[in-house]
Amino acid sequence: MTRNKLILILIFSLISCLFFQTALHAQEQQKISGLFPGISFPRFAQQVNSMTGYQFYYNQEDLADLQVNISAKDNTLTQILEALFEQTDFKFSIDTEKRVFITKHKPLDLKLAKDFFESPDPLLKTDSLTRQSDIERAFSRNKLYVIGNPGNQKEATLKGKITGIETGNPVFGAVVFERTEYRRAITNEEGYFQILLPVGRHTLFIQNLGGFIEQRQISLQGDGILDVAIEENIISLSEVTVNSDRMTNISRPEMGVQKLNIQSMKKIPAVLGEVDVIRSILTLPGVQTVGEASVGFNVRGGAADQNLILYNHSTIYNPSHLFGLFSAFNPDVVESVELYKAGIPIQYGGRLSSVLDVKAKYGNNEKIKVTGGIGLLTGRLAVDGPIGENTTFSIGARSTYSDWLLQLLEENTDFKDGRASFYDLNVSISHKLDNKNIIRANAYNSNDNFRFDRDTTFRYENLNFNIGWTHYFNERLEAEFVVGRDNYSFGIEGRDNPSNSYDFGFNIRQDFAKIHFNYDYDFRHKFNFGIQSTRYRLNPGKIQPWRLESIVAPEEVNQEQALETAFYIGDNIEISEQLTVSLGGRYALYNFLGPNTSRIYTPGLPMARTTLIREETFNAGEVIKTHHGPEFRISGRYILNNISSLKAGYNTGRQFIHLVTNNAAIAPTDIWKLSDNNILPQWGDQISLGYYRNLKVDKYEFSIETYHRNLRNLLDFRSGSTLILNNTVEQAVVRSQGRAYGAEVLLRKNTGKLNGWISYTYSRSLLKTAKDEPAEKINNGEWYPNNFDQPHNAVLVGNYEWSKRFSTSVNANYSTGRPITLPVAKFEYGGSERVFFSDRNAYRIPDYFRIDLSVNIEGNHKVRKLAHSSWSVGVYNLLGRRNPYSVYFTPVNGILEGYKLSIFAQPIPFISYNFRI
Repeated sequence: MTRNKLILILIFSLISCLFFQTALHAQEQQKISGLFPGISFPRFAQQVNSMTGYQFYYNQEDLADLQVNISAKDNTLTQILEALFEQTDFKFSIDTEKRVFITKHKPLDLKLAKDFFESPDPLLKTDSLTRQSDIERAFSRNKLYVIGNPGNQKEATLKGKITGIETGNPVFGAVVFERTEYRRAITNEEGYFQILLPVGRHTLFIQNLGGFIEQRQISLQGDGILDVAIEENIISLSEVTVNSDRMTNISRPEMGVQKLNIQSMKKIPAVLGEVDVIRSILTLPGVQTVGEASVGFNVRGGAADQNLILYNHSTIYNPSHLFGLFSAFNPDVVESVELYKAGIPIQYGGRLSSVLDVKAKYGNNEKIKVTGGIGLLTGRLAVDGPIGENTTFSIGARSTYSDWLLQLLEENTDFKDGRASFYDLNVSISHKLDNKNIIRANAYNSNDNFRFDRDTTFRYENLNFNIGWTHYFNERLEAEFVVGRDNYSFGIEGRDNPSNSYDFGFNIRQDFAKIHFNYDYDFRHKFNFGIQSTRYRLNPGKIQPWRLESIVAPEEVNQEQALETAFYIGDNIEISEQLTVSLGGRYALYNFLGPNTSRIYTPGLPMARTTLIREETFNAGEVIKTHHGPEFRISGRYILNNISSLKAGYNTGRQFIHLVTNNAAIAPTDIWKLSDNNILPQWGDQISLGYYRNLKVDKYEFSIETYHRNLRNLLDFRSGSTLILNNTVEQAVVRSQGRAYGAEVLLRKNTGKLNGWISYTYSRSLLKTAKDEPAEKINNGEWYPNNFDQPHNAVLVGNYEWSKRFSTSVNANYSTGRPITLPVAKFEYGGSERVFFSDRNAYRIPDYFRIDLSVNIEGNHKVRKLAHSSWSVGVYNLLGRRNPYSVYFTPVNGILEGYKLSIFAQPIPFISYNFRI
């Protein structure tokens, strides 16, 4: 009896202890009260975190679609989660540190293993080392960082620097954000950020351009510093990021801005498997090209010469190889690409349509790294790393080694029997003098040689170099000083007949200097201001005989010189948490300089030989003509809620250099012309409005932007005019005005095995002879389509990740055919048969449609191996569609026959091997 009583007492005691522990745990949990009406689980977790301090850990994809519809009144978190997950496969565990772990099927076991404190087996030491960084990273994410000294302030300023874990280099464009208070900041080029937060506990998230998110738990007591090292790239192929990141889609005050990183560009199938910067941006809404093998691109109805293309501060006049088959930028040395279609930052000027800012790597400070690739037509190699403790470098080279591709082109193309070669070289060096001074130097060279046949050879070259000095005066003020030289030249060698052999050349050189300041006045005002100056020296054309037996007469167009200077100041103003405004102003001063001859024509009459009054000669350095005026940049963003915002912007611009051409695309025979007393500077303005929304916890991004542009002083060619070797170009062109308008829609899926984006652009670009232009009125002075007017453009980019090593990418493009002028009738005149042409650009070539497919194969993911490798295999123009590049007419036996020219008239297979050591 006594024994049975003892057993009963022990059982009762055990049950009592268990009950007491459960009750005590329930009492320790903070009670929650509130109504959660149909909100997403991530939003619910954020609200609970702000109310109680509980930190939630879970797979966002698993819970993205779970809706919470609960009314709680003095309930524990355990009770709420049990009710929420009752009809699901989700389980949860809560530890003593107020961390909530949500898993599928079985809860996370929070108890330590028996051998947790024992020394590891020596055989497992290698695996332990590979896991050590992950363990340290997890510890950093959950450790509480106490920052600043307690005081009476309600808010405090947190500053810091974001660097890469592997390289130690600053991470530019990373977003630091706090979701509860909806505060955020973006790192500058040196990786620094500054954010104002309420004093207290916060979860800080840091997201880089590749989409990787790091987090820190902080207790902000006062002003302080927090430096964070994050992953610079994503190893997994599941993330595709085209703009800066998901959060800035809503929060960034500028509109019409798109960012690409090298990871997303690698996903897009490209001709011959070469990662291509220019073709990548063509998948974005509002960016178009007139066809395959075209140099340049058109943004929001603007001409190709209205885009400012920068490569580490240098201006690139021709951004392609082989007439547009390849981009002129080696992808292995490219860090990021940013395209501004509207809301162009105040420090950029001189072009009307867009700014394409390509940032190249300066190397890493950890170890020497080698990357490269071998394709069917090109090979490339890049090396970067440290030189001592304070210097890093990056060197890249790329070249062709085969002409087999040209043999695959359509029989009736001039490329069919051609020969082509190109190379490009890149060198970038960064040296840290001390904590306040950094010196950087850049050099770039690209060279092309191409011939249609054995007799005529084309060549063109970009040659650029600059040196910059960044100085940090204090935590608020920094400055960058840059000087450099940009040079672009092209030439044509004719050898078809010794008596007619010739050399023709063109050259433009510009020397520039700029000083740019960033000043963080306080958390509401961030000023940037500076001065820029560019000296142009332009040789519009020169022809000379190649040999003594040549009868070609030497001829040279007068050289041109000009000085363009601009002063600017801007301020990003955070009026409230919802409203942010960016204001800026530039004043541009342009002087056309001697030595040169100025021609004066009779006012009110067309500029021609018969209306020329006199010529005036100016000596070197004398000012022939001055143009000047202000430019304005205004943009604003209003956050409607945590997932949507409205943006609006207005900007004006002036352009003092013109591309004089009668082609739809940039060609090697096109010439550039500086504004003078007869050729006025181009002027334009743009007003735009956009709506932005993130869906399903940032899983999807949606945006729609509309715009309207007005353009003045554009140049169009007169019928039958000659533009090459013309000393009086003003007599060959008519002054026009333009207008462009349209809408751009983008839907992007950021995460998951299936990701990518769909974009649609409706865009019109129209021209009209200026009312006060006394020369001929093209199309009777009515509006007519520009050469690159393509109203409808749709792009689909899709990626599916079968596994961590295998993925498939597809790229589909559709666009309206571009305008052309066609012969519509023939008539007899003066005893001969003549052709009558339609109004200019009254017809269109057939619409364009193309599908590309590629398979990306990653190497194995072993930690210790000599090199990481990958393969890209695919087909460009999968359907073999004969998309027309142009339509032309040639007389055959007295009959005018029409022909359609296609560049890639059949599927083009490609394979490329990439490696990283």
